Amino acid sequence: MASAPGPAIAFETNPARYRHWTLRVEGDCARLVLGVEKFGGLDPAIELKGNSYDLSVDIELADAVQRLRFEHPGVRAVVISSADDRIFCSGANIHSLARSSHTHKVNFCKFTNETRLYIEEASAESGQRYIAACNGATAGGGYELALACDEILLVDDGSSAVSLPEIPLLGVLPGTGGLTRLVDKRSVRPDLVDLFATMAEGVKGKRALGWGLVDAVAPRSRFAEAVEARVDAASTGSRQEAAGPGVSLDDLAPIVEADRIAYRHVSLDFDHGARLAHLTVAGPQVGQPRDGVQAQAEGASWWPLRMARELDDALLRLRFNYPQIGLILLHTRGDIEAAHACGELLAGDGDRWIVRETRLLLARVLRRLDLTARSFFAIVDGESCFAGPLFELLLAADQSYVLDAPAVRSRPGSLSNGLLPGWNGMSRLSTRFLNEPSRVAGILDAGGCGAIASARMDEAGLATVLVDEIDFEDTIRIAVEERASLSPDALTGLEASARFGGPETMATRIFGRLSAWQNWIFTRPNATGEAGALTLYGKPERPRFDYTRT
Repeated sequence: MASAPGPAIAFETNPARYRHWTLRVEGDCARLVLGVEKFGGLDPAIELKGNSYDLSVDIELADAVQRLRFEHPGVRAVVISSADDRIFCSGANIHSLARSSHTHKVNFCKFTNETRLYIEEASAESGQRYIAACNGATAGGGYELALACDEILLVDDGSSAVSLPEIPLLGVLPGTGGLTRLVDKRSVRPDLVDLFATMAEGVKGKRALGWGLVDAVAPRSRFAEAVEARVDAASTGSRQEAAGPGVSLDDLAPIVEADRIAYRHVSLDFDHGARLAHLTVAGPQVGQPRDGVQAQAEGASWWPLRMARELDDALLRLRFNYPQIGLILLHTRGDIEAAHACGELLAGDGDRWIVRETRLLLARVLRRLDLTARSFFAIVDGESCFAGPLFELLLAADQSYVLDAPAVRSRPGSLSNGLLPGWNGMSRLSTRFLNEPSRVAGILDAGGCGAIASARMDEAGLATVLVDEIDFEDTIRIAVEERASLSPDALTGLEASARFGGPETMATRIFGRLSAWQNWIFTRPNATGEAGALTLYGKPERPRFDYTRT
């Protein structure tokens, strides 16, 4: 199959550059209207019919969700609707999906899932309640987008239906959490979920309401009125205090070269021959803001906010544009005490909205790292700054190599006590020591007293390998070479298994099931073979299935 279409994918945008969405803010209500530009996707040769989407549509949606939280913190209701009178959204564009590589399919679904989960977090943590105003046919990924909202209103006009038609039409499963949300979030009866997911035509009107697939229906003549009633209820029922003025998120504008991507605080240096990249994060300078008022005065330039956005962009570029890079060496540089102080501000001034939102953003970025199918090794040396928020990079790494020398230190802080939870809802420290909670308390207590020296890091379980100065470089070189020699498919499975210990949540179920079915169904001939349903979609030939069950 062909690779993802077009040149390297960029993930930065803003409302003035949107091609598929219109964002309007009216007081405490925001309106996101989907009107997909038919030939405005990643591949301009593919027509995005029926308000269907490719990655370019979801990049804009993710940007809008983030901007509403930072630039318009006073918004309490967000209405997602369609510019098409008869189609809300018909989901992922099948021709675009069918022509994409397996890697792009997986990363596309992963990114879309993350965006849906961020919508749900915006409601739970930022008091921005999302309302899906489904004014027409709502199918596949379009219905999955609606399921990520707090409420779903469907027009009752005798023809508009909600549907998840992937199984009968494409031989695959809904890719952005639809089945999981029906069962886990909406508590739809399992037998109805089973029937619904095998009905290509979907379910309409009052039947959809009765099954729990939507929250309300209204005839077209009263649909706008019904939406406004939900907006009023969301605005008056918000639990969040009134927020101050937002901050404008400026362009990151990294310098992109063949072997390097450089931001203000983050850099990626590639060794393409070794399938290796060095990801370096620079810590804050001394003299950072001491409270939320000063942080808000710095706006988008405030170090943790800017750094988190840069790290997020770097991770997305790694996923989509550098599929051959398999191992990332994590480096940090800077002043440990300044980084620790920044972490304590993020942990302690939660009443200030910008502090809360920056902390939540940082948690989302770290969870993005958790889901990135690359190996991450933390390199801890005399110049490292694994402290405050950057201490979490040490915990997020698959392995850590620590130089045994007096100048080598790290410093955990209050952020690591559950304020930057993983997908399982737990802190990375708690996940690391599932059966040894006393270790967690001991590490946090030690960090409260000052930086932890390298030998103590090893004793505390924070070092995978502690190496003396003579052998440090050779040990890392050998570890890199050995990792590069292993099957990337097996490593992806290993990393996903090791990173997600602890309790299951809706998110871990979504991504666990997503990984399983994408790496199975997307490689099976019944879906993507020459006679597979996804390959032949829209063509006169019928798919030919091998009906053998494993």
